[in-house]
Amino acid sequence: MLRPQPACARVLLDRYAACGEHDAAQVYARVAVALAQAETPARRASAAKAFLLNMQRGAIGAGRIMANAGTEARATMVNCFVQPVGGPQASLSFQAGLQQALETLAMGGGVGYDFSALPPLAASPRGRATAPSVREAIDQYDDACARLAFEGSRRGAQMAVLSCAHPDILDFVQAKHGRRRWRTFNISVAVSDAFLAAVQRDESWPLVHHAPPGKTALDAGAFQRTDGLWQYRQDSARHLWDAIAREAVHSAEPGLLFIDTIARTNNLRALETIRATNPCGEQPLPDYGCCVLGPINLTRLVEHPFGLGGPATVNFGTLASMVSTQVRMLDNVLELTHWPLAAQQAQAMATRRIGVGVTGLADMLAMLQLRYDSDAGRQAASKVARCIRDSAYAASAALARERGPFPLYRPADYLSDGGVGDAIAAEVRDAVRRHGLRNSHLVSYAPTGSVSLAFADNCSSGIEPAFGWTYRRRVMLRAATVDVPIENHAWRQWNLLSPRMPLPAYFRTADQIAPEDHVAMVGVLQPFVDAAISKTVPVPSDCSVDRAQALFMTAFRLGLKGITLFRPDPGLAAVLGKATGVANGPAPPSACEGCA
Repeated sequence: MLRPQPACARVLLDRYAACGEHDAAQVYARVAVALAQAETPARRASAAKAFLLNMQRGAIGAGRIMANAGTEARATMVNCFVQPVGGPQASLSFQAGLQQALETLAMGGGVGYDFSALPPLAASPRGRATAPSVREAIDQYDDACARLAFEGSRRGAQMAVLSCAHPDILDFVQAKHGRRRWRTFNISVAVSDAFLAAVQRDESWPLVHHAPPGKTALDAGAFQRTDGLWQYRQDSARHLWDAIAREAVHSAEPGLLFIDTIARTNNLRALETIRATNPCGEQPLPDYGCCVLGPINLTRLVEHPFGLGGPATVNFGTLASMVSTQVRMLDNVLELTHWPLAAQQAQAMATRRIGVGVTGLADMLAMLQLRYDSDAGRQAASKVARCIRDSAYAASAALARERGPFPLYRPADYLSDGGVGDAIAAEVRDAVRRHGLRNSHLVSYAPTGSVSLAFADNCSSGIEPAFGWTYRRRVMLRAATVDVPIENHAWRQWNLLSPRMPLPAYFRTADQIAPEDHVAMVGVLQPFVDAAISKTVPVPSDCSVDRAQALFMTAFRLGLKGITLFRPDPGLAAVLGKATGVANGPAPPSACEGCA
């Protein structure tokens, strides 16, 4: 039995324990009873027992659930939101959009926005009369969010997305270069298939917007397109592509969202338009869309870890059972949470998005004696992902039989050619055909840094490889930010079960894995994830722009929905540090902590 790590206990007590709670068992008991209240009175006791057992086995809620369920705090249990930015092309004013964002952030939600509707800097005064430019708008959102954190609210996490066709795209891409700017934001460029094709053909790329350009731009030959967009100028697609890759290597931002891939693979593509994601990228969402998350600790499912006492295997029967209970618990959250905005509640009730996720994937592979960067490791990971997806859809169909399908459910969206019904197991497809689905989307792989630290003995976070085996981690507590020593869970297990034995070669840290193998892992998992995957791709300090561009194109061809690079740099803030103090390794963008 492993002894609890002091750092894990400290995070649990600071972030997730309610008044009078002292350990994870008490947190689990509170959350289980609270989430069972969505059941009929006759089923509440049995549901609470099932939820408690599931958490004890390693299926927990995301951070907002564990911190807020069953407490008197008027805070949301939903981590992920996307909201519109008000302006000339929107149904609300810019200030109204900003106020809505603050209401969501103040209740603990992380929010993503598409700023593409805002006018460019070159627009005429008439074109900018009712809204600031993109840069000015993000400044205002960032300042307002920072003030919320100063006033004592949970630190806000935001995502700014801009279309690759917006006239200010170059300014946006370079905004963080060498500057401590937009600290509450991650930033991503929404790149289209057409843009990537223009890059490959070395063509010019039109930069367009609804707002009429100013006199200078008109003199330079701007014209209005037939779809109502004004073309401000044309730029070389490869020039923009080079700038994006250069900044991604230098500053770890922007990330890329493959926006047409997101649209093509959305279960509700016929009913909604998606232009942005939550701050960490694992949830592409429409305006006012949201999702409730809950990861499963995969290390708990390995039988005979490291092949000691028998072949190391995954208990897929237990995994399927855990996923089924997790779907029910997350569906209950939607009924019980506080909603910052009525529009969010309406959207959630119409689609009932949930996201069953994972943590400890890399530790699981080590315990199975598999390298993260091997074909065998990827095959094992994809087998687990397939089980999670099929079990989640089966559980949602069973819930639909009991509670009814989500209001926007249409069989053709799931069962016609090209729908998810083509991929799921035949018996699951038959259940969906008979009963429909309770939830429009069911699987989402998020970063899980804080909950993995608090509830899973610091197992490898989400689908990320372990950062290191022993290191120091910068932890944000209510009173202060502290650096604490921490050890990886699989490494601790190995030393407990095989004391004084050398560490096997299948233990691989993130910086020992080639960037191409990081991308390849996401590529084999994405087909089984109907939302998206949050994953940072570490690159070496000497990574070239050409290599970054090749990684981007590989990610696109593999069907990823997004990608973010990270290059270690002493000049960039990192939340993790090697125990030796010699070097900092790859760390996720700062705002992703808001998803944990």
